[in-house]
Amino acid sequence: MRYWDASALVPLLVEEPATASLLDSYRKDAGVLTWWGSAVECASAIARLERDGDLAVAAAGVAFERLAALSAAWHEIQPLDEIREAAVRFLRVHDLRAADALQLAAAFVAAERRPATLAFVCLDDRLALAASREGFRVVAG
Repeated sequence: MRYWDASALVPLLVEEPATASLLDSYRKDAGVLTWWGSAVECASAIARLERDGDLAVAAAGVAFERLAALSAAWHEIQPLDEIREAAVRFLRVHDLRAADALQLAAAFVAAERRPATLAFVCLDDRLALAASREGFRVVAG
């Protein structure tokens, strides 16, 4: 099982340049571990694509259906005080936004504070750099 950031989950839901490689990676290990807020981050990305005209209404509907199916099957790290504390620390030492710090903190807690034990699937450059610096093996697809 690997930890999947929302940036890596979105291409499983809508066609993007990384979709083929991430689908292949997902098929090889369908165990998705992610943060409690990932479904909201993915929904935000789909809605933004639709609002911006980059995704047709029908395609957005399909993407939301895929999100519902995928999120029903993934393993979710629930919000905990430990995650919030780690996220605050990550914000102080890495160039991250709040949601990215929460993603990294959830993975850190899931790895029982031993990041080398968990692969981190991510397409966001800043988050991938922070994850790598924290000791995760970052997978970009």
